[in-house]
Order: sequence, then C-alpha cells, then structure tokens
Amino acid sequence: MNPVLTRLDGDVLTVTLNRPQRLNALDTATLHALAEVWREAADPAIRAVVVTGAGRGFCAGADLRAPKDTTGKGGESLRHTYHPHVLAMAALDKPVIAAVNGPAAGAGLSLAAGADLRIAAREATFVPAFGRIGLVPDAGGAYFLPRLLGYARAYEWLVTGRALDADEALAWGLVSEVVSAEELLPRATELARRMAATPGLAAGLTKRLLNHGLNVGLAELLDEEARLQAQAVAAPGRAEARAKMADRVSRAKVFEAAVSEAVVPRSPSREER
Repeated sequence: MNPVLTRLDGDVLTVTLNRPQRLNALDTATLHALAEVWREAADPAIRAVVVTGAGRGFCAGADLRAPKDTTGKGGESLRHTYHPHVLAMAALDKPVIAAVNGPAAGAGLSLAAGADLRIAAREATFVPAFGRIGLVPDAGGAYFLPRLLGYARAYEWLVTGRALDADEALAWGLVSEVVSAEELLPRATELARRMAATPGLAAGLTKRLLNHGLNVGLAELLDEEARLQAQAVAAPGRAEARAKMADRVSRAKVFEAAVSEAVVPRSPSREER
C-alpha cells in the first residue's frame, strides 16, 4: 500500500496520508513518500495543496511501533526525519490547507499547525502528546502553535497534553471552520480552488510576506513588502486582473449613477419650468 496518495484536480493537489490502520502514523516509508510529494507540490502549475488523512485519523504522529531510527542519537534524528518536511511545506509559495478528519496528535498536530489554514471535521481531535511521554514538541510545533494560540495557552496545552475537540479548536483559533465529515474534503477543496484562482503571484507572495512579518520589525517588513510588491506587479496575469477590476468599478459607477437618478428626481431646469 502506498503510504501517501496524491490526486491532482486542475491546479489543486490533494495529499492523503494513507496508513488508516495506524491512524496515518509516520514511519520511514511515509516520510520518504512525503518528500516526493513536497517536490511535486513545488511545481508552479500547482496553485494550492490540501492535506488530509485516510480513514478515521488525520495523523497520529510518530509510529511508535515502527523500527526506531538509529541514524542519530536522541533528537538528532529529527534533523533528517521531520525537519526537512516542515521546511519544505513552509517554503511552498502557495496555500496549504489541512483538512483534519480525525485525531491529529504529536507530530501530526505539528503537521496540521504548519499548514496555512486548518478545517476540521466534527470528529477531529488535537492532542499534543509530547509532554505525556516526557518530550518537547517536535516537527515545528513549538514554532507554529504559540503563533496561532499565544504563548501562555500554547505552553499550558503542550505541557498538559489534554485532547482538544473540534469546537474547542475553533474557539481557540486553531482551526477556521468545523464541518461534517462529509463536507470536509469538498469544503477544503472549494477553498483551495478559490485561493488558487487568485491572479498572478499574490497568494504565494502574501504567504511569504506574512511569515516574514512574524519575525522582523516594521521597517524590515516594509522593505520586504516593497520587494515582493515589485514581483507581484510584474507577474503574468496581474495586469489582466487589474484591467478587469477597473472595468467592474467603472460599470458599478455607471450603474450607481443610473440608480441614483431613477430614485432621486432631478430638479427641473429653469427652461423646463
């Protein structure tokens, strides 16, 4: 069985972790397959990515029953297991949407947190399992979660490790929507298509600018804003999008003027009197 499935529908790539019997836990084969997926997703023809899980789980984190990685001591193995995936997903100049269909635990929670948006099924749960087994968060969880939740809430949650249901995740701002299991993938795909349809390079460059702004001061952000705006202006399709917007604005003004004249009677001129 292929541990990761991909499906390309137009310019939206759907990535499905495919070890349902293990709640899509991450083993060596899955990580190798994911590395190929990120390379595929980097293709400029792909404009948005949806990540989900097969069966009743999103991703249970590291597969504790799989053979242990022996290429590094302790946390050193993270440098060639999880870290390349975190960096590859963050580097994608396109929206990445996590469609969380079930439990997202440990590194699986970090994977969801590393997406740009998260939509949850009502059955989804979020479990920072690291503290329960005496570990610090890995796979970038300590980077993403404080930015999503704030320091105090993220710290308490990561240390206590309690499970968060979908409604709590929505209230906390961890996910942006909660839908039924049947609606989850269609809704995530619909949103991905809307974002993919953004003209030019705007979606990817906005992602880059926002992430840059999380780590720098205002002056440096404004410098980056100017640099990226120059790229956005010159991108293919941008001029056409601007022309269409200008045309819509012009038509709207003509319509507004016509409605105004019909509703508000014009005062008669002296000759007409």
